Amino acid sequence: MQNTFAPSLPRALLNAFHTNNRIKHYLIDHLPAAAWKASPPEDKGRTIQAIVAHMHNVRVMWLTSAAKGSKILNQLDRAKVTAPQALRAMEQSREALSVVLGRAITADGHVKGFRPDAIGFLAYLIVHDAHHRGQITMLARQLGYPVPQKVMFGMGEWNSPLTVG
Repeated sequence: MQNTFAPSLPRALLNAFHTNNRIKHYLIDHLPAAAWKASPPEDKGRTIQAIVAHMHNVRVMWLTSAAKGSKILNQLDRAKVTAPQALRAMEQSREALSVVLGRAITADGHVKGFRPDAIGFLAYLIVHDAHHRGQITMLARQLGYPVPQKVMFGMGEWNSPLTVG
């Protein structure tokens, strides 16, 4: 039996990238405000604020390499950025990287400056974000601001809109 639903692979890959970003946004939206700048235990490591800035700044680094000639976004100041500013910047870097990924996936399959290919780059971006989402949730818990269980479960719901009851 032939499958009548055949999504385009490029569209499906970009949807995965967009969903990854939506989940990151969902986490940041549901962090207690006091957790944003709280010092990590024993003052070792980064604040949640600095981790989120790093996530965006790595995207900017890749855009600088892969999208030469394009308008490059500003990096975030890890000591001053607010959560709303970070969310706006992350949306801008998602949009810019979507263009890079879309072109690479539909053209020759390569992202300038990244090996092995565009699919590997997409996987790298998602894994990088997932790693830092884990850091953020662990750090919030250590700081006494655990992410609500509904939010924790919601971050795993890639196939449905993210809401909290």
